[in-house]
Amino acid sequence: MAAGIKTVIFLAFVLALGFLLVILSCALYQNWLPLIVAFTFVLAPLPNSICARCARADDISPEYNSAYVDFGRFVTGMLVATGFALPLVLLHSGIIYPGACWMAISGGLLVYGTILVYSGWFGSGSDDDEF
Repeated sequence: MAAGIKTVIFLAFVLALGFLLVILSCALYQNWLPLIVAFTFVLAPLPNSICARCARADDISPEYNSAYVDFGRFVTGMLVATGFALPLVLLHSGIIYPGACWMAISGGLLVYGTILVYSGWFGSGSDDDEF
């Protein structure tokens, strides 16, 4: 039980550090467009979790439908690619500075990585331990 609490505290620290980097990339350079990156990375795991719940076999159809899972992975990949590409496009067009670009990308990576680790560690696992 203590390892779970330590893990949650560590993940909360990394998540706060990621948001801090994204907010600093906006505040230090007086341009709030890189804040869109944080929203993109926060929304990225949502399609996977929603589509995974839709893909389970139900009472009507006993077959597993993987089209939902594939669509969820596609939308998640699209959001993650947008999270990387948006600061680079803004940098290339001269709207944001290079420091803001790299801070937004690294902060977004920390936010998305924290969400992935949390959902993998504490997500719905197998129910083999139940009797």
